Amino acid sequence: MASLTTTGRNQRRLFNLLQPEAASRQALSSQETSAHQSVKMQTRNLFLAASQLAIGLAAPASMPGFPAHRLSTRETHFNASLPNITIFATGGTIAGSASSNAQTTGYQAGALGVDILIDAVPELWNVSNVKGVQVANVDSGSITPEILLNLTRLVQEALDDPYCQGAVVTHGTDTTEESAFFLDLTVKSEKPVVVVGAMRPATAISADGPINLLEAVTLAGNPDAKGRGTMIVLNDRIGSAFYTTKTHSNSLDTFKAVEQGYLGFFLDIKPIFYYPAVLPYGRVYFNVSEATELPEVDILFGHQALQPALATAAVEAGAKGLVLAGMGAGGWTTPGRDTLKKLAEEHDTQIVVSSRTMGGFVEDDDALNTYGGWNLNPQKSRIMLQLALYAGYTSEQLETLFKFAYY
Repeated sequence: MASLTTTGRNQRRLFNLLQPEAASRQALSSQETSAHQSVKMQTRNLFLAASQLAIGLAAPASMPGFPAHRLSTRETHFNASLPNITIFATGGTIAGSASSNAQTTGYQAGALGVDILIDAVPELWNVSNVKGVQVANVDSGSITPEILLNLTRLVQEALDDPYCQGAVVTHGTDTTEESAFFLDLTVKSEKPVVVVGAMRPATAISADGPINLLEAVTLAGNPDAKGRGTMIVLNDRIGSAFYTTKTHSNSLDTFKAVEQGYLGFFLDIKPIFYYPAVLPYGRVYFNVSEATELPEVDILFGHQALQPALATAAVEAGAKGLVLAGMGAGGWTTPGRDTLKKLAEEHDTQIVVSSRTMGGFVEDDDALNTYGGWNLNPQKSRIMLQLALYAGYTSEQLETLFKFAYY
């Protein structure tokens, strides 16, 4: 209880430092409010700078493709008996800040650096030697292929180090499943990779980020977590990146694998698995170590009276592939089917048909020259197709890629 109380005090101190006094805020005029916000940002910057000096941070190294956050790396305590875990921070709600501790919407995602996240959970040092790396600090909707390529290279480099036992990636939950799936297909290691986020910002009452981060780091350092691929951790749940998806916009218990189930759960911070280590059918590896960009792949959502011109417009705008979130088992409108066949035949557009439902399978449609996404949802089908196009897969290879595990 003492350690948890300490964490609570740390969070309250952090909140008080970052937020203006309520009474002062109400008394300010519109002109004064602008000035106050400027002072607030200056105070926050001084606080961050003081934190850097206090713990002896090195100057951040520049990351290719985007500016490095001023809190780039951090490594302090060391205990030879504990596993060495690297935390790669990308922003999101887990690093979010709001104007009120009761505010859980409309906050600024990616407001806090990786060192602040680590300092808010001193219990991390009881389970691991932590090194923090700030890869980006954005909301997850702003994650780009360039950020993903840089992230996967950094994670691979860390795991190739024999002294590193695992990697944790902090990430916004809106697109966690996409980045986690990307890492699952592009990182080659038996060591654990764990993607973690939060549904409440760091400044909220009962923020879930600290406990999620502690569980993720504990999992990454657990020998039983090896050989399971990339995992997603939130709300005491352990899910496979291959199957786990976000199912609720607000609930803490949002990440689920509806048909496949969880890999395990946490009890007193300890991970408990339901099964021995095993990888999903259909999981493949793509080497993107030399990639600087990825082919454009767009998703079209199926619905009644869908305008097929949207598919044509996407291809004309540069899309090399399309993923269709079809109705039911991949159904599409009759005019839309004619357009898809034309795009596949005349533009060599590679088209994968998935489903807008939460489960089930979608098969190939030879009449349209489209590939079934099988049990991958549209967003994960997009990642798979994007990587396959980068790797130069032929039509025959694409067909095998999406269904070889089921026949």
